[in-house]
Amino acid sequence: MIIVWSIVMYIGQVSKDILKWPRPLSPPVVKLEMRTNAEYGMPSTHAMAATAISFSFFIATMNQYKYPFELGLAAAFVFSTLVCLSRLYTGMHTVLDVIGGALISAVLLVLLYPAWDTIDHLLLTSPFCPLFSIVVPLVLCYNYPKLDYYSPTRGDTTTILGAAAGATVGFWLNNQYAASAHTGTGVQPGLPLASSTMVFVLARFFTGILVVLLTRWLMKSVVLGVLGYRYQFPMGDLQARRRLEVEVPYKFVTYSCVGFTATVLVPLLHQLLGLM
Repeated sequence: MIIVWSIVMYIGQVSKDILKWPRPLSPPVVKLEMRTNAEYGMPSTHAMAATAISFSFFIATMNQYKYPFELGLAAAFVFSTLVCLSRLYTGMHTVLDVIGGALISAVLLVLLYPAWDTIDHLLLTSPFCPLFSIVVPLVLCYNYPKLDYYSPTRGDTTTILGAAAGATVGFWLNNQYAASAHTGTGVQPGLPLASSTMVFVLARFFTGILVVLLTRWLMKSVVLGVLGYRYQFPMGDLQARRRLEVEVPYKFVTYSCVGFTATVLVPLLHQLLGLM
C-alpha cells in the first residue's frame, strides 16, 4: 500500500506542475483552505490518494481477513467518495480535477496490481533494495519539474517519497532479521497496562505516535542545523529552506527517518514493552 501510495502521489504531483491547470477562481468559489492554494489543480492528489489507499487496502486484505466482500468494497468506495467531495466543498478543486484524480488512480491500480507480489518479493529479499529505495526517490526529487515560482508540491512530494523510502528499507530490514526478531522473549501482555483490549491498543498507538513525533522533531533540528551550517543561513530562514539544495535533503532525510522509525524502531519498542 505504501508503494502504491508513493507512486500515485508522485505521478499526481508531477502531473499538476506539468499541466498547470489553475484551481477554481475565488470568487465565485469560497475557499475554506489556503495552504495548498499555490499549487495547481489538475489532478486532485487528495482524490488520487484516497482512491489508491482505500482500494489497495481492500484488495490486499480481502483474501486475508474474514469480512463480507460487499462491506469492504462499500467502505473503500465511501471513504474515497467522501474525500473527493471534501475537495469540492473546500473549494480547492473542480469536479473535473476530482474525477481525473480518481480515474488516474484507478488506472494505476489496474496496471500495478499484477506486479504486486513481484514488487513485494523484490523489495523484501533483494540485497539492492536499500540502495534502490533511497537513490531512485532522491533522483526523482532532485529532478522534479521546475516552476517559475515556489510551490509546496516539490516539498510535499519529497516528504512522501522520503517516508516511503524509509518504510521500505525498514520492511526489508525486518524481513532479513524476522527469524531472530520472533525468537526473543519479551514481556507478554499480562501487565495491568494491557488488561483490556482498548488500553492495550491505545498504549501501542500513543507509544508509536510519541516515538515518531520525537524522531521527526529531532531529525528536523539536526538536518536543518547541518544544512544551515553548510549553506550559511539561520534555521528560521523560510526562503533558504525553500531552495532545492536545502528543501530536498531536509525533507527526505527527516521523513525517511520517520518511515524507518515507524517500521523498525516502534515495533521493537512495542516488543520490549510487551505490547506486541
